[in-house]
Amino acid sequence: MTPTVTAIIQARMNSTRLPGKAMMDLAGRPLLHHVFERILVTKGVERVVLATCEEEETGKLIRLAESMGIGVFIGSRDNVLERFWQASEKFGGDLIMRATGDNPFTDPGYAALSIQAMIATGADLCYFPDLPLGTGVSMVKKSALDEAYRKSDRPHQLEHVTPYIHEHPERFNLLVRDIGIAIPFPRPRLTIDTTEDYELAKTIYDHCYHGSPFTLDTVLRFLEKNPALLSINSEVEQRPMTHSSTQ
Repeated sequence: MTPTVTAIIQARMNSTRLPGKAMMDLAGRPLLHHVFERILVTKGVERVVLATCEEEETGKLIRLAESMGIGVFIGSRDNVLERFWQASEKFGGDLIMRATGDNPFTDPGYAALSIQAMIATGADLCYFPDLPLGTGVSMVKKSALDEAYRKSDRPHQLEHVTPYIHEHPERFNLLVRDIGIAIPFPRPRLTIDTTEDYELAKTIYDHCYHGSPFTLDTVLRFLEKNPALLSINSEVEQRPMTHSSTQ
């Protein structure tokens, strides 16, 4: 029997580095709309859920999700693992896809490939580390997520969902492998945490978005023709998975 797949997208309005980014405009639509759109067209995903928290203006996220037929769960602001796990409990699924609301370049093709890899191998966790930052997803088996929820007790484990699983390879079957993607220039940063990230994303969307999700290959071809754009956010430092804003 084929495992069921639920995609849970984490998003909130009051992010620390770029507040309100989830509703910032990209090619005439909110950033989060594009994230939803990309996950909705990913082959193998059976249901899509927004996992958010109660904050000022959260209603904007909820209304957007509901307008696109996406389920909503409202949980803890700081304990993201708890919010994510509770959403998985409410909406079900044998395999859970983790996506975030600041990644409007999530590639549906590679996301579908991660589902296929999970099903083929029976892994507890799967992601492709050689994809550019912000273009991939993580897949986690529900039973592994359950254990992580029960046993995580360090701040960064509660804030980033999967660190406990990463930190205990003796307990879990980790499928973390490169897929051989060739990028003929410095690996681009395709997530949105800062104004520089948003500036790059807006430029790409203005040129590449024509009403439906475009592929990572399209992005890479555009950047190859416009290499100066890579400098826009090249100095932005990515926070490690061990970072916690509550420490």
